[in-house]
Amino acid sequence: MQWTSILAIYFLIWVMTAFVMLPFGVRTAEETGTKKVPGQAESAPVNFRPGRLVIRATAIAAVLTTAFVLNYEYGWITASDLDILPEPEPKLGATD
Repeated sequence: MQWTSILAIYFLIWVMTAFVMLPFGVRTAEETGTKKVPGQAESAPVNFRPGRLVIRATAIAAVLTTAFVLNYEYGWITASDLDILPEPEPKLGATD
């Protein structure tokens, strides 16, 4: 696998990881008991920390990308392993 492909896969996994992690650990003004700013949405986070999100997403994406590349190289899990549907029954009257 080329390094540019690995970089692209890492970027995709990083973005997905960051979006999945966005709602975790965020508190609203009502939950923390702080006063809201006039015009503030009730669901607006009070303690959003993008730096912490970036660090966590980077670490998790690195682990997941490493697992993906190793699986690609060694073939631990293939598409046929994920095929859980049963084989279709042959049609009646078919002449094979």
